[in-house]
Amino acid sequence: MRPRHDRVIVAGGGPVGAVATLLLARAGIPVTMIERADDVVLDYRASTFHPPTLDLLEASGITAALVAMGLVCPTVQIRDREIGKVAEFDLTRLRDETRHPYRLQCEQFKLVGWVYRELAKIPGVDLRFGHEVAAIHPSDDAVVVEAAPAADASGERVTVTGDLVIGCDGGRSTVRKLMAIDFPGLTYPEHFLVAGTRFDFRAHMPDIASVNYTADPVRWFMLLQIPDMWRILVPVAPEVSPDDAVSEQSLQSSLQTIFARPDDYEIVVRAIYRVHQRVADAYRRGRVFLAGDAAHLNNPLGGMGLNGGLHDVISLTDRLVAWWRGHADVSALDGYEPQRRPEAINAIHAITARNKKLLEERDPQVRARNLYEMRRTAADPELSYRYLLDSSMISSLRRSGMIR
Repeated sequence: MRPRHDRVIVAGGGPVGAVATLLLARAGIPVTMIERADDVVLDYRASTFHPPTLDLLEASGITAALVAMGLVCPTVQIRDREIGKVAEFDLTRLRDETRHPYRLQCEQFKLVGWVYRELAKIPGVDLRFGHEVAAIHPSDDAVVVEAAPAADASGERVTVTGDLVIGCDGGRSTVRKLMAIDFPGLTYPEHFLVAGTRFDFRAHMPDIASVNYTADPVRWFMLLQIPDMWRILVPVAPEVSPDDAVSEQSLQSSLQTIFARPDDYEIVVRAIYRVHQRVADAYRRGRVFLAGDAAHLNNPLGGMGLNGGLHDVISLTDRLVAWWRGHADVSALDGYEPQRRPEAINAIHAITARNKKLLEERDPQVRARNLYEMRRTAADPELSYRYLLDSSMISSLRRSGMIR
């Protein structure tokens, strides 16, 4: 398989697809990005950037932009509704392992907006907003993509021919379905509810960190500070309808259980969604590749989904650029799936599932033992350091060879 030097087609303009497009365009590779929305989508689900992700994106200028727009969070807490703080982990201890020893909180749509503005400065970048992939026709020497106007957009059906397609079109990926790639795993029975409020929790709960995971057998929650508000994530029982869950009464009840106050909370963000743990059976079919949520889905407890997707396209675009320029043969592309898919299973999947089980454990004895182990881990210098390497994704990237 040789490059024809036509172009690369990126399906999906969310954070993963947008970054893939920028990395390719900056390398001088003609690229077409197909995105069903007309502009940036205000999505508050992902906001965490881990230390090695910031290291890997530094040369592109993305890291500097994220730091300017985001909030540096050096500590993470594991808490319990009854006990309060159970364990605290200080990421500054990783300063000898990374140039960014902290979690950075910056909403994903801010990254997307910044990338779109950068792409507009690069001549020849073909941005097809308001379109979505409708058909893919791969052959031995090229791949043809048909893109139709999105349901709520005007425009005409277009056909684009390229060397490769990168499917970054999300958990319901059309690219994955058209290539008949199975997506096994599970869907959690409960919904996940996200709410945002400008109430200053730290002023009233001074012992909290900017990133808090709080265990409870029924009403566990995540409390996360982002630049202009606090974001709360709580589970919603399967029997509760999504409309009821996002109602004012339900949201006020959830927030009051976190911190009771006489006044109602100002709620500036509310959303509800399903959560999955899935990994695609293959990350590649010939000239068509998958990355990000199109390739793997996981729960948000650990902030690994977006980071894993960015690691996917960093790995893939590095390989693609070397192949395109003749610095590597096709075996460079062959190495993408063996590098990235095992980490989706062994790191992203395993750690996020473990985090959810820790927070929602109902057996009193198991729960007490789990919290004891977290307290012991945080107190032991060696155990806590290993925990930080795993939770920051440094271990995963070292194991796969993406960093040293």
